Amino acid sequence: MTALLYPVLGLGVLALVASCAGPAGRDALGHRPGPRGFNTVIIDAGHGGHDRGAASKATGQLEKDLTLDMAKRIRSQLGGSFRTILMRSDDTFVDLDERVVRANRYRDAVLVSMHFNSGRGQMRGPETYYWRVDSHGLAVRLQRAMTQVSPQEKANRGLVRRRLRLTRNPFIPCVLIEGGYLSQPAEARLIGQPGYRQRLAAAIAAAIRTQAALGDAGTGPLPPPLSAPPSRASDRRE
Repeated sequence: MTALLYPVLGLGVLALVASCAGPAGRDALGHRPGPRGFNTVIIDAGHGGHDRGAASKATGQLEKDLTLDMAKRIRSQLGGSFRTILMRSDDTFVDLDERVVRANRYRDAVLVSMHFNSGRGQMRGPETYYWRVDSHGLAVRLQRAMTQVSPQEKANRGLVRRRLRLTRNPFIPCVLIEGGYLSQPAEARLIGQPGYRQRLAAAIAAAIRTQAALGDAGTGPLPPPLSAPPSRASDRRE
């Protein structure tokens, strides 16, 4: 796993929270430690409908179908420990900006957006994207958990701080996870196995439960705050 390590935030930085509050007093930029004791988990199955996402040449499977399957498995693994919200529960298209609007309806929540990757060469293994300071601990836990299930990583970006609509724009801690590369034939065949997806879902759910129980403890120093504007469709392809 590639880790991003920075000095721990001081009190002066945390005081910025008051100056960047979103609706109902929530911190719009997330310049604060990660969540602990939260009650709601929003599980976002990436793509859907006409947006099929990545496609595996090895298995013919589509990202939109695999992410929905994973979202339901994660919800099942979380059981009754949390109120779980599925961003989509069937093969429908939900615009990224609409996903942000829906996420912002909930307080005391975290958002986990589930995806599978595609890339050049032999890149493989899970990756985790985050932007907000309060999302760092959860991102670290999710990347660690997926890596323990994945048989190997090669030329993998690991943990990445990247400004996307689902890592920057919500008012709650938000992380986008890539469960592996559908473009890598061996990994695509592995992802195609229900048993492997079940193990991956169990690891993701365990990471969420640990974050709720411990907060950022054991996830390393917090990254520095970055006050970038909201991500837009025109920024880059997501």
